[in-house]
Amino acid sequence: MSSERIIKKYPNRRLYDTEVSRYITLADVRTLVMDSARFRVVDAANDADITRSILLQIMLEEETGGESLFSANMLAQIIRFYGGTVQGVFARYLESSLDLFAQQQKQLSNTWGDNPIDAVTRMTKRNMDLWANLQDEFMRAAGIPVGSERPRDEDP
Repeated sequence: MSSERIIKKYPNRRLYDTEVSRYITLADVRTLVMDSARFRVVDAANDADITRSILLQIMLEEETGGESLFSANMLAQIIRFYGGTVQGVFARYLESSLDLFAQQQKQLSNTWGDNPIDAVTRMTKRNMDLWANLQDEFMRAAGIPVGSERPRDEDP
């Protein structure tokens, strides 16, 4: 078995899972995402990687189907980053933030059996430290000095 599952999208808009040799739906792809399965969606006509567009379709269905994750203001702010000088920096920042959030969520569920107050206190402190480091990296990548890197004002 390959480490990455290949799903082919045909011109008739159908998705074919090559691992199980059958057509699947976007709901099936969502299940793969929820199960943390590694997969890639390719256009059957030219083998172009279209994974991102399929994932965006799933997000659109999720957004229109129930309680939204993204507010209109949040989506507008994200759109404003496209084409800007910090687009790549923002993408890495957002991805790192989501990774950090997922790690914290997992750790919290793993340690909830201990004293819950101590677990939350430790998590909060660690979160604050990690967020501060992440923000410093973001600022440095944007060319803004942080902390001791800032020039000191001269005495009058």
